Amino acid sequence: MPSETKTISITLNDLAKMIDVSLLHPTMTDADVIKGLEQTIKYNTATACVKPASIPLALKYLSPFTTTSPKICPVIGFPHGSSTTTTKVNEATECLRLIHESAPRQDDVKHEIDMVINIGKALGGDWEYVENEIRAINDAVIQEGGILKVIFENDYLQDSHIIKLTQICASVGVAFIKTSTGYGFVKLPDGNYNYKGATLRHLKIMREHAPPSLQIKAAGGVRTLDDLLRVRAIGVTRVGATAGPVMLEDAQKRGINNDKPIEVQVTFEDGKELGGGY
Repeated sequence: MPSETKTISITLNDLAKMIDVSLLHPTMTDADVIKGLEQTIKYNTATACVKPASIPLALKYLSPFTTTSPKICPVIGFPHGSSTTTTKVNEATECLRLIHESAPRQDDVKHEIDMVINIGKALGGDWEYVENEIRAINDAVIQEGGILKVIFENDYLQDSHIIKLTQICASVGVAFIKTSTGYGFVKLPDGNYNYKGATLRHLKIMREHAPPSLQIKAAGGVRTLDDLLRVRAIGVTRVGATAGPVMLEDAQKRGINNDKPIEVQVTFEDGKELGGGY
């Protein structure tokens, strides 16, 4: 039996602008990336999330940029967050400068950086290190005309870590906090690996402890339109997904378009989580 139902008002563009098309798998060839960039353009999503080496391709296919067109979102310190702070700062700076060499900065066009925290430092309770690193990278990204999303990698963390990281990011003033990389596999006792990514429970914790100005990105776990609607209903404004086109095509089949907002009922069932996977 459903435990809770919420009603939200949406358009197709609202949903498209929630999606960062994920083009991050290590086996992706240039042809694979190009296919993803073409989907980014076709569906007019928020960004294409790419590895730094793919920035030239992203520039070729996505520029020129406007306030409403998809932006480029490179990842840094990815996926394990183990680089030094200086390396992460330099990587973020290099990525944004490379973009702006071909697409000059505009005050109303902000490209984005997704960075991974130093997970071991967080687990060890070295919060001064974690905060100083986030602040240094955020300062560098803002200086270069971008905005920062901070990846926690929740699969490795306890609730207390997630709450503390949310509070730190709020204090620093970053734009987004993000659940996962999509590659945070946890080794199980039998030797196999498991990965959850974003969960409704963790997203609710992040939203509860974040001020309204701090946006939340769910990565991993959002693979269906129903998943997308659920996370939107609890205050998530961005998702990282490879299944974006499928979700948006399903939305059109259900009558969600850009003619006018429609009201959609979103159901949360006891114990039912997101679909899992990236």
